[in-house]
Amino acid sequence: MAYDEVLAQRLRERLTDPAITERKMFGGLAFFTNGNMTVGVSGDELIVRLDPADITAALTRPGVRQFEVGGRSMKNWILVAADHLDDATLDSWLTAALDHATELPAK
Repeated sequence: MAYDEVLAQRLRERLTDPAITERKMFGGLAFFTNGNMTVGVSGDELIVRLDPADITAALTRPGVRQFEVGGRSMKNWILVAADHLDDATLDSWLTAALDHATELPAK
């Protein structure tokens, strides 16, 4: 599956810290903070890794659903539809994901 290059570029423009790397994964694109996957692009959706305490509230927001791979829900991961990602909303998801990723041990 191809991924949304426009969304990928929006992420690249925001994720400029040298501790953040990117690589293609699962037919999409993933960004890692200190070796931990933080956000990504799958199709035309943003993949976001969140603190477990934030998942329930995140799932109530417009355009958000649980991230599933092969019919299996991925704990602590959500997908956000691209049509719900204006700049301010994208920035807020990135902030939440980066806050969580920086608390994880480096890999």
